[in-house]
Amino acid sequence: MRRIRSVLLVTAALVVSRGLFAQALAPHPSVIPVTAEQLRLSLRGPTLTLALPDTTLFPPPEPVKALYVNAWAFSSAKLWQLIALADSTEINAFVIDVKDDTGCMLYRSQVATARAIGASDCARLGAIGPRLDSVRLHDIRPIARIVVAKDPLLATGRPAWAVRDTAGGLWTDRIGMAWVDAYNDSVWIYAAQLAAEAVRLGFAEVQFDYVRFPDEPRARMATAVFGARRAGDTQRAAVRRYVRLLKERLAPLGVPVTFDIFGLTATYAGDMGIGQVWEDFVEVADVMLPMVYPSHYYAGAYGYQRPNHYPYEIVRNALRDAQARTPPGSGPEIRPYLQAFTLGRRKPRYTPHEIREQIRAAEELGIRSWVLWNPRSVYQRDALRPLRGGPAAADLGDLSAQ
Repeated sequence: MRRIRSVLLVTAALVVSRGLFAQALAPHPSVIPVTAEQLRLSLRGPTLTLALPDTTLFPPPEPVKALYVNAWAFSSAKLWQLIALADSTEINAFVIDVKDDTGCMLYRSQVATARAIGASDCARLGAIGPRLDSVRLHDIRPIARIVVAKDPLLATGRPAWAVRDTAGGLWTDRIGMAWVDAYNDSVWIYAAQLAAEAVRLGFAEVQFDYVRFPDEPRARMATAVFGARRAGDTQRAAVRRYVRLLKERLAPLGVPVTFDIFGLTATYAGDMGIGQVWEDFVEVADVMLPMVYPSHYYAGAYGYQRPNHYPYEIVRNALRDAQARTPPGSGPEIRPYLQAFTLGRRKPRYTPHEIREQIRAAEELGIRSWVLWNPRSVYQRDALRPLRGGPAAADLGDLSAQ
C-alpha cells in the first residue's frame, strides 16, 4: 500500500502552481492545462504531499521497481499512460532520460556547456517542472539518467574533448556516432554539472550510463586517438578515477549516485577493453545496475548456446556472480536492468513470461530492486504484479502502455 502523506501543507503545492493539484485547483497563466487525454485516463488520485521539491523528504522506496522512460515518452502523452500503469502495479520509480546518447537534453538546461553546444536547443521540454511534479505526486520516484561518454553533440561542439581519428577528424563508432574522450576531465565535470542541476530540479537519484570507453572491434579502435590520455594511464584507471569524481561532486546533494554497467562486468576479471571492472564501482557506487539482458550474452555463456532462450538461467547466473564479488552488507545495492524487449529476430519474443522469469531469478537471490528496459518505453501490464489494494486491470480499460 502506498503511503498517504499529511494534508497539512497542501497549500505549498498550490503556491508553486505546478503539477496536477495546481492545474486543477489553482489556475495560473504559467500553468499547463490538463488535456482531454489526461482526463480520459483513470489515474489514481494524486497523493497529497508535504512540500516540493525537496528530495530529502522522500527516502528511496524499498524495493525500487522501475521502468526506463525515454525523452519522447516523458515529454508526450505517453507519460500519462506510464503513470497509470505505475498507479495500478508494483512500479514505483521511473528512470528518465535527462541526457541520452544523442547529447540532447530533456529540458532547457542552464549549464553553460549545454547551452553553448546546443544541447538545450534540441530539448523536448521547455520546462520540466509540471511533469516532474505530476510523477512525484503519484509517489513515483524520478531517477535522472545521464549518458556520459557517448555524446556526439558534445564531441561536435567541443572537438578538443572528442575522440579523434588518425586522419584528424572526429572518430566514430560502427554506426557513425562520435564519442567524447573519457580521459578528459571536462567530459566528466560536464556530466556532474548536469546531474547537480537535475537534483535541484527535483530528481531523487542520479544514474550515469556509458561510463566507459567504446566497445568497438580492435581494428576500429586502432584508429581512435585519445588526446587527453596521460602518460602511463589506462582505460581502467581513467574510469575508476572519474566515477570517484562524480561521486565526490554530488556528495553534498545527498542523493544516491548510481552507475549502469555491462552485465558481463560481473563475470569477467578484466575490464573487457572498456575500462569497467566490477570492484572499482563497488568501492564508489550507491547502486550498481548491471545490464543482464539475455539477448546480449554470447553463445555458450554459462553453458547455454542460445542465452536469449534462457532468461531465468542467464539472469540468475549473472547476478550470482555479481553478489559473489560484492561485500555482503557493506557493498552497494545491486539493481539489475532486465530485458523487456525482443532483439530483432532473436527468438523467443519477450512476453510477460520471459520478463517475469528474469524477475524471479533476481528475487530468488534476494535482489528485489530492478529496472525494466525497453528502448521504446513500451511495457506489458501482465509482466507486472498488480498493486495490492489497487484497481484490477479489467477496471482500467485499455490503459496498458503497449
